[in-house]
Amino acid sequence: MVRIFKHYMPFSLILLGLVEAGLFFTSMYLGAWIRYIDLWTNLGHYGQILPIYPKALVFTFVMIGIMTAFGMYQRDAHEADWSYYARFMSVFIVGMVVMTMVFYLFPSLFLGRGIFAITFILAWVGCGIVRFVFIKFIDHNTLKRRILVLGTGRCAASVSNLENSGKFRFKVVGFLQFGNEARGNVPENLMLDKDRSINEIARMNEIDEIIIGVSDRRSANLPMHELLECKLQGLKVTDMTSFFERETGHVSLQDLNPSWMVFSDGFRRGTVKDIFKRLFDVTFSAVLLFMTLPIIVFTAILIVIESGLPIFYRQQRVGESGKKFDILKFRSMRKDAEKDGKPMWASRNDTRTTRIGHIIRRTRIDELPQIINVLKGDMSFVGPRPERPFFVEELGQKINYYEYRHTVKPGITGWAQIRYPYGASFEDAIEKLQYDLYYIKNHSIFLDFIVMFQTAQVILLGRGAR
Repeated sequence: MVRIFKHYMPFSLILLGLVEAGLFFTSMYLGAWIRYIDLWTNLGHYGQILPIYPKALVFTFVMIGIMTAFGMYQRDAHEADWSYYARFMSVFIVGMVVMTMVFYLFPSLFLGRGIFAITFILAWVGCGIVRFVFIKFIDHNTLKRRILVLGTGRCAASVSNLENSGKFRFKVVGFLQFGNEARGNVPENLMLDKDRSINEIARMNEIDEIIIGVSDRRSANLPMHELLECKLQGLKVTDMTSFFERETGHVSLQDLNPSWMVFSDGFRRGTVKDIFKRLFDVTFSAVLLFMTLPIIVFTAILIVIESGLPIFYRQQRVGESGKKFDILKFRSMRKDAEKDGKPMWASRNDTRTTRIGHIIRRTRIDELPQIINVLKGDMSFVGPRPERPFFVEELGQKINYYEYRHTVKPGITGWAQIRYPYGASFEDAIEKLQYDLYYIKNHSIFLDFIVMFQTAQVILLGRGAR
């Protein structure tokens, strides 16, 4: 894992992105050379498209952006199923459309149709080969980090469960028992004998990282001098909470404690950071409002035609520091959706949803009026989704650390929205809180851009919408 602006990203995916960026850039040069392969005698024709590098840079940024929006750089990008191939093909179809629009808006970047076609063919074939190699070898054991887990209880077993899911790039080499933890939680064949120091065991098994996976450190009597020796010898020593945060992109509530939150590198606020966040919100929201104004007007007309007024739906939500505000959405349900006055979770195929409402929910168009909430300062563009006071009070009594969701402004979209399906139950609220805490701990403009790019994937593929 590589940490960029406090956000963990798999090194393999960063490497894949860099290789493909170089491939996109090079494809345009190769396309131009192939198109004018006799450039020594037709240098004049070749000179008509020079300089190439601005066009190659634009092509690279456009294609990498579309690849990101279609989820081709997510942690599960190595899972080659039918949807993976469908997204891969869609990237190049959308790329051709976007690049055609770029040529229309910026004539100086125009390429001949021949070069344009050859460039896309080269990029498509090249990316296909690169992805094949990536999928073929990314799961190879020699490329995985070798992990030694201290502990045999519930926490230690959860590391093994992560490995068995097949989505993570590490291999558990063994477990060491400490304290009174039972051995039955972890595979017996991976139990190692504590017949020498931890450093010697790690060296013998070519360990890259040691995970502190004991359930109770006070009763486990961990040999801290041995762990210090491991660290001084260059071995990475990581506590369970940090390990889960790094690998899964969320904070594990089961292992969370206040001391980790206090001493960890995160959960920081600052005036400069808040100013940049606000500038980002206002700028992006204003641009998005201008771009989507025709969609907003057309949607409003359709709502009136189907079910009359009102067009918008106002609902009280809880914002930063517990402050209540009215959120704006396009009305997607019948007027009597909560006729008994009791708040209800939305559900899949909700019978209260209108025909137009079903469409705008699937495409997230119903969220567009919240741009006004962002411009007013009630919300941010990226942040935890705001909940209704009724649910906040209920969940706050049952879920530890739930109140910390309100230490930042809520958002139209968020880390939990792109990483976890639509939350419509108590269990979903717990899962989404873990992602919200990760965002609150590590939030930055860089992470906001990642969320926005991947939100495009959620909209394009209709994931999580109800």
